Amino acid sequence: MIAALVPSNATVPIPDIPALVFPALGDTLIMVGIVMAIVIAVGIPLGAIVHNLAPGGLFERAVPYSILSWTVSIGRSLPFLILMASIVPFTRLITGTNIGIAAAVVPMSIAGIAFFTRIVENSLRSVPPSLVNVAKASGASTLQIIRTAQLSEAVPSIIGGITINTIAMIEYSAIAGTIGAGGIGYVAVTYGYQRFDHNVMIATIVILVALVSAVQITGDRLVRLTTPHARDRH
Repeated sequence: MIAALVPSNATVPIPDIPALVFPALGDTLIMVGIVMAIVIAVGIPLGAIVHNLAPGGLFERAVPYSILSWTVSIGRSLPFLILMASIVPFTRLITGTNIGIAAAVVPMSIAGIAFFTRIVENSLRSVPPSLVNVAKASGASTLQIIRTAQLSEAVPSIIGGITINTIAMIEYSAIAGTIGAGGIGYVAVTYGYQRFDHNVMIATIVILVALVSAVQITGDRLVRLTTPHARDRH
């Protein structure tokens, strides 16, 4: 337990900072990893459904599209802190607790799915209609068209969206630290802010900046590798 490492109201000695922040980094990575696995697993098919329910989609349906679109919009519109507080009863019902990593995963997943669903929907909109028409003419099924003519063509854009979403979840995990979810956010608030420990604050800021930069660089690299003209140059 992190709290056992440092007495209450004590400043963390600089040599002890790694022992405090690195386990917290591990908690953050676990939180974000679990959330992003859920977000990708749910967000990609949901984004494809929303896109194809829309006017001009493969199975256009006005009423289901409106319901899903509004639901996603509501999930995106609420600030994360408000969302997290408003679904505490639901979180407790699902996880049996309203603190810790498990409690943070629920609101983070809801927010992340809503955000990523829109990213996938917008990515599929950028796919040239001619590709879908060719797939239809070749006799492909609806599922085959979605998989080969839509999602496969939108891979670079979707990867870019995953990068953005992952960075957002890192930020949300820091906010979730305010409910005792653990991670870098918890350390920054409890040891850095509340105890006015500037060394801890600087350490957590450096770690968060490095983590976000690593995610962005990796995502940009994957986008370049999956973009057709970039592959041709290689």
